Amino acid sequence: MKIFLPLDSAAIALGADEIALALQAQAKAKGIDLDLVRNGSRGMVWLEPMAEVQTPAGRMAFGPMDLADVPALFGDLAAHPKALGLTDDLPWMAAQTRLTFARVGVIDPLSLADYRAQGGLTGLARALEMDAPALVAEVTASGLRGRGGAGFPTGIKWKTVSEAQADRKYIVCNADEGDSATFADRMLMEGDPFTLIEGMIIAGLATGATKGFVYIRSEYPIAIHVMQQATLIARAVGLLGPMVMGKGPAFDLEIRVGAGAYVCGEETSLLNSLEGKRGVVRAKPPLPALEGFMGKPTVVNNVISLASIPVIFEKGAEHYKNFGLGRSRGTIPLQIAGNARFGGLYEVAFGLSLGEIVDKIAGGTASGRPVKAVQVGGPLGAYFPRALFDTPFGYEEFAGKDGLIGHAGLTIFDDSADMLAQARFAMEFCAIESCGKCTPCRIGAVRGVETVDRIARGDASAIPLLTDLCNTMKSGSLCALGGFTPYPVMSALTHFPDDFSRTKEAAE
Repeated sequence: MKIFLPLDSAAIALGADEIALALQAQAKAKGIDLDLVRNGSRGMVWLEPMAEVQTPAGRMAFGPMDLADVPALFGDLAAHPKALGLTDDLPWMAAQTRLTFARVGVIDPLSLADYRAQGGLTGLARALEMDAPALVAEVTASGLRGRGGAGFPTGIKWKTVSEAQADRKYIVCNADEGDSATFADRMLMEGDPFTLIEGMIIAGLATGATKGFVYIRSEYPIAIHVMQQATLIARAVGLLGPMVMGKGPAFDLEIRVGAGAYVCGEETSLLNSLEGKRGVVRAKPPLPALEGFMGKPTVVNNVISLASIPVIFEKGAEHYKNFGLGRSRGTIPLQIAGNARFGGLYEVAFGLSLGEIVDKIAGGTASGRPVKAVQVGGPLGAYFPRALFDTPFGYEEFAGKDGLIGHAGLTIFDDSADMLAQARFAMEFCAIESCGKCTPCRIGAVRGVETVDRIARGDASAIPLLTDLCNTMKSGSLCALGGFTPYPVMSALTHFPDDFSRTKEAAE
């Protein structure tokens, strides 16, 4: 009997490890030979822990599981109280376009045989037959842009590093996923680590880099463990080391663990940390592509960007580019959180409207109250009211409405949310997490909290001061932390002015 149960952090937080022990005990008591596979999550977090049983018809899903539901998995599956049907037929799964996450939840994350059986290393095999300019051209033609927030074209970054002259070059994977409502990087690393390794190897072939680093936030112990084990396996079979797959040049990588600084999600601060220095932002120029890690040309891409590379080379740039709209090509892993009826990860091509995502995919609010706002792009993203729900999910489309996609995390709020309080949170968040490098971020955020508090006390004269402060932070900050903090504040003030109309009497 074969059962799949996620080792995903969310599933474990909801009791998956206890379910695993109960499954093993029940199988032993019944004399059943149990093959228990700890896979990644399928992304339906509201159904975790979700078990899947291999049947002749396919994998059947059951969830959310608790200890009392375990014995029935060894009986009539159709009569199980938590039976959901065939996993691939569930509406959440059937409507997705899974490219980057095609294997997550499907395979044993640390089985290279499973990875190969599901198309893994096909892209690398093709890449090994191409020269560096052709590799860069393929990535450029795919339209892939950085999935970490800025949306910078990946091919341009690779081309810059590829053409740079240096004795050493590096590939750095930014896995310091610190934004609230973002968990795609973690899920990918926990559920399909070899696709990230394969993407980094191809990046090395394209740029001439021979060493890579995966910089993971310390709050992700399971992802760290899985990536460390996957790296050892890849090195043991010759994927990493002096000759890639017996054909390519040397490429190896290390897993490095951060110390919990949010600002290290910014690439130059991350590089300082990687070098053993304090995590503070570097002034640009020089760009990391020319003077990055240890002063050498360095590609810094996030997990999803690099993990999308294998499918581009497996299926071709045109196949990938055929998904999406405008300059937003391929797929994007939506991470739905907050007051959502159906929270989790949903990979889809760019182009759905925000309303379709919130109302159809997320199912509205968990509380059942009307949706008031959706924050897209983490704690530095703008709050979109229902009036903007017709906005297509794309980089330029969101920028045109003074918003940003960022890491594609969506936090849903119902009509009980106080947007002035949310604006204060954004300013306080920046004040706490600032590295202190630049004045607008270091001082502006502190003054911002004070100004929002004046508004909360009924001082309407502080509203224009808050506007001026946000404009100063936006134009003067060295990195996204201070530069994007005005987005949630200004969107809250613009779209929800009633929440800022506090009279002194009401405040008292």
